[in-house]
Amino acid sequence: MDWLYMHMPIAGVDIFWPGLLLIGYAVGVIGGFFGMGGAWMVTPGLNILGFPMAFAIGTDIAHIAGKSMISTMRHSKFGNVDYRLGLIMLVGTMAGIEVGAQVVMWLERLGEIGPVVRWVYVVFLALIALMVFYDYGKAVAGRKKSQDPSHTGATGGINWAPSLHKIRIPPMVHFRVAGIYCSMWLPILVSFITGVLAGFLGIGGGLLRMPALVYFIGVPTHVAVGTDLFEVMISGLYGAFTYSLKGRIELVAVFVMLCGAAVGAQIGTVATKYAKGYGIRLMFGFAVVACMVSIILKQMGVTTTATFIILGAITAICVYIMIIMFRGAAQELREKRCASSQPADRVGAER
Repeated sequence: MDWLYMHMPIAGVDIFWPGLLLIGYAVGVIGGFFGMGGAWMVTPGLNILGFPMAFAIGTDIAHIAGKSMISTMRHSKFGNVDYRLGLIMLVGTMAGIEVGAQVVMWLERLGEIGPVVRWVYVVFLALIALMVFYDYGKAVAGRKKSQDPSHTGATGGINWAPSLHKIRIPPMVHFRVAGIYCSMWLPILVSFITGVLAGFLGIGGGLLRMPALVYFIGVPTHVAVGTDLFEVMISGLYGAFTYSLKGRIELVAVFVMLCGAAVGAQIGTVATKYAKGYGIRLMFGFAVVACMVSIILKQMGVTTTATFIILGAITAICVYIMIIMFRGAAQELREKRCASSQPADRVGAER
């Protein structure tokens, strides 16, 4: 079974290449379907497949940059990118990424990078899972209240942007596309924190930056998504540059994953047309939990089980999304056939 393994010349390891293809495909599907990059599973997935942690982080960042470029161009056509806000945030993002990358190099010299990054990932994924399950529970509770005739109140989320906009530390900047006016230091601080996370964990930072743009800076959701993708693209390119200087990017793995992501992104995007209900988000939460469990098992030395769990989880969620797409497309095709046959039936009846 040697043909199933590909040698990575820079990292110096042999990797199960179908696993790389599956991870790239899953990131494409999940990114197109959930609106999240899926990078939270790439770094631990690469590490579990056999990449040293520093190579897993650097390769993940390079993969993110390539995938985000196409999405940014699409959002730009719809006017969903505030370039002024994005360029200002790049100041904090690049500084944060460099800080995170330097911490990674320091931990690698100490020989502690694997355990530290894994446990930070466990905490990070636990927070994501709690957020998803809380959102699901809130949606169910809100649906029940809306069916109650005696309930007249509206349910709202947390929004600290109006309070933070009152902080008038110059220079003050008006962001036309986002429609906000605030201190320039607010987006810089937000981007610095998410940049540190991106540089340290090898993720795009979008899982935190996009909600931060909405809740802390007050950017409309559609503009937050487009601006965040622009940020991810630039920060990913910078992250790839700084990690390539450190010799921690495996380009062969990047190309293999991008091949899978190119196909998966199309399927995930089409599937959103037919998806309904919060059950999809619930399944995403379980996938995050499965990824978290696999990292814990990897830390405990149970590598085979960890690999099976993470590959099995992302395979299951991709199959589920594909079923949604095929069922929806089949239903749409049946409806079109029925609609086209009705005029013909009417003509025959009139005759």
